[in-house]
Amino acid sequence: MGVHKLLAVMALAAALLPAAAKANTDYPSKPIRIIVNVAPGGGVDFAARLVALKLGEKLGQSVIVENRGGGSGNIAAEFVYQSEPDGYTLLAAPGASISINDLLFKKLGYDPVKYESVALLTSVPLALVVRPGFPAKNFQELLAYAKANPGKLNYASNGIGTAGHLTAELFDLTAGVSMVHVPYKGTNPVLNDILADHVDLTFIQYSAFLDLYKAGRVKILAVANDKRVESMPEVPTFAELGFPDIVSNTWNILAAPPRTPADVLARLNQAINEILSEPDVKQRFNKAETTVEGGPVEDARKYIAADRARWKKVIDAAHIEAE
Repeated sequence: MGVHKLLAVMALAAALLPAAAKANTDYPSKPIRIIVNVAPGGGVDFAARLVALKLGEKLGQSVIVENRGGGSGNIAAEFVYQSEPDGYTLLAAPGASISINDLLFKKLGYDPVKYESVALLTSVPLALVVRPGFPAKNFQELLAYAKANPGKLNYASNGIGTAGHLTAELFDLTAGVSMVHVPYKGTNPVLNDILADHVDLTFIQYSAFLDLYKAGRVKILAVANDKRVESMPEVPTFAELGFPDIVSNTWNILAAPPRTPADVLARLNQAINEILSEPDVKQRFNKAETTVEGGPVEDARKYIAADRARWKKVIDAAHIEAE
C-alpha cells in the first residue's frame, strides 16, 4: 500500500472513531421494548416486568413490556431475532427459546444459538408432584410401582418439549421406567387435573404447587435441585434418592438479536445485575419462590451451551419432536 493510500485509510479510521464513541455513549437514546414470548402471568412475565420497571429508572428511558404469546414462544422469538440489533428490542423468554427449540421443531424461523445473551434472570427448580389419591407415600414406592407397571403411570406436562416433559423423559431413561405423556397447554390445566386425580404426576416448578403441598392437597416426593429447597426442607433431592443426573429447572433469560454490539450488551448486563442485587427485588423474587440468577454475559452463554448439550441427549434418546 502506498504512503498516500495508507494516510487516507488512517484519516478515515480517525474520523470514524468519534462517531463510534458517540454512538456507544448515547445508548439508550429512546424507549426500549422487552418482548415476552408468553401470555401475561407466569414466571418470565413477572421477571420481565419487575426488571423493566427498574431498568427504565436506571437507564433514564422508558422500558415497555409487550407480550406476544403463541407458537410455543417461537412467534415472539422470531420477531425479536429479525429486529434491528441495536439494543432497543429485547426478548424475555424461558430458556428453551434460545437453547433447544431448533432441536424440537422441524421448521423454525430463527436460529436460537445465534441469539445474544444479555443476562440470566431467574430460575425455579422442578419437583415431582403426585396426585393426592395416588397410593405411593414416597419416592421409593412410586419408583417400585413404575417398574412393576410399565406404561400404566401417566404424567402431565405444560407441552411437548417443555422442561417438565424433558425432565420426565430423563427420569424414564435414568430410572428405566416407561410412563405415558399427557401434554397440556399451560400450568393451570396441569394443576387442575392433578388435583382432580385425572393424571398421576407431573414434573413442574415446585412454586406452582407449594401452597397446595403445604395444605396437604398434593404430594411432592422429590425436587430436581442440587440441594433441598428451603421452604420444604423435608423433601429430598433426586441425588439423595440415587439419581444425581436429575437436576432440572425452568430458567428465564433476557436476550438480544444476533450482532447486537458488545458494548450495548455490557451496558444492559451491568444494569440488570445491579437491579437483581437490590434488596427489594430479591425480596419480591424470594416471596415468589424464585431464585435470582444474574452474572456476566459470558456466564449466560456457558449456561446455555451446557443446557443445550444436556437436553440434546434426552431429545435424541427419547425421539422427541414438537409440532
